Amino acid sequence: MALAVMLLNGASFHGECCRHKVLLSLLGPLLSHSKLYSSYRRPGAEPEKKLSWQNADFSFKKGIDHLKTQLSLLKKETQDYLQGPGGHPVSQRLLEQTRVLWQFRSQEDLNKWVISSDVEIGGKSKVYIKLGRNNQAALLYGTLNTEVPRDGETKYSGYCSMRSRPAVGSFNRKKYYDWSNFNSLYLRVRGDGRPWMVNIYTDPYFSHQKDDLYSYFMFTRGGPYWEEIKIPFSKFFVSSRGRVQDHQHPVWLDKASFLEALFEISFEKAV
Repeated sequence: MALAVMLLNGASFHGECCRHKVLLSLLGPLLSHSKLYSSYRRPGAEPEKKLSWQNADFSFKKGIDHLKTQLSLLKKETQDYLQGPGGHPVSQRLLEQTRVLWQFRSQEDLNKWVISSDVEIGGKSKVYIKLGRNNQAALLYGTLNTEVPRDGETKYSGYCSMRSRPAVGSFNRKKYYDWSNFNSLYLRVRGDGRPWMVNIYTDPYFSHQKDDLYSYFMFTRGGPYWEEIKIPFSKFFVSSRGRVQDHQHPVWLDKASFLEALFEISFEKAV
């Protein structure tokens, strides 16, 4: 099944009105080939026998360059903080009606997004992203395959998605988008008539909420014309691991982590 061709021109918001983390950040370039975190392993595959540190590639020069980069980021963050919220004067931020977060004009803009598909869990779907004509949009394309992997363990398959990279500060500190001054998400897209799921992930206050997502079904008309879709934040519903939750609550707009567009057809393999 061919994946819906989806062009995105931009995303904006419209309003009616640790010490160990720093250490890992510094050692990141030194451990460029090491696996600091466990990765997905296909069912039935042999576990890796080498320890993480055995694959480490230590480079003193990379470490110094990385430290300089992080210190320059810290300097810029300090200057922005002294100037005002988000590096803008307070008066400008209070009168702000629209804030453009993502647009697609260069390869650097594309690098702010991550694409994924069920190939990560043994599926056969493929997804790609590239700049559109005249570098005025992003083209998401590929193939959606609903065949469940025959490994005896995988139960779900058939999805493609694009997700914005989480915001990080200097020394890999977590940063969040603060959308509390806005009430709507605004998207300019062009699809082929299939529905997409738009997800917002916020950093939870409690560990049992780590899988919670705020979701909304976006229906595209198809055809050659662009659509301007305005989604009130009040329309997003809470789900966890694909299941709508009984207890619904508003989006935590001051701790937004990333935005995701997902096209999914899931099948469960009979056990």
